[in-house]
Amino acid sequence: MQSLQTITSKFIPLRIENVDTDQIIPARFLKATTKDGFGKNLFRDWRYENDDETKPKADFVLNQAQYSGAILVAAKNFGCGSSREHAAWSILDYGFKVVVSSFFADIFKNNALNNGVLPVTVSDAFLQEIFAQGPNDSLSVDLAAQTITIDATGAFETFEINAYKKTCLLNGYDDIDYLLSMREEIAAFEAKK
Repeated sequence: MQSLQTITSKFIPLRIENVDTDQIIPARFLKATTKDGFGKNLFRDWRYENDDETKPKADFVLNQAQYSGAILVAAKNFGCGSSREHAAWSILDYGFKVVVSSFFADIFKNNALNNGVLPVTVSDAFLQEIFAQGPNDSLSVDLAAQTITIDATGAFETFEINAYKKTCLLNGYDDIDYLLSMREEIAAFEAKK
């Protein structure tokens, strides 16, 4: 995984509540055995007419040229539904490093953290402040300080994250990398036994 310390980026606003994992990555695309290539099918049914890549839906935010960035801002209850890890894979493969919402389904949140995507939970009021920004405005997320800031206004909130997962994201560790980073401490403990 790549280390995630701070990120300042424009964002893509997805103003749809209760986005489930089948909407994030439809089940028909879950046949691959690697994590690569899922980004092209992110929100597939919302992005294209009749599943035809040559017919993008102009009203869907990912198809609107004025929006770009490495941060996805979603409405309440993002990642609900089935527990498919492919949802996190597709978000990361598309290029998002952070997903912001006022509520995440627990399984999605854990899958995101395990795959190097930072889910940032904010209050409903702060989420609406973010949605009120324009397409050229940016957000800054500081993982070490656990803050998210609307750059245009300076308004910010803190967010919670499991200390272990925070350490992993800051250092770009998966679970095995984390254990390997502690090999000296493990060896010292074993030597005492």
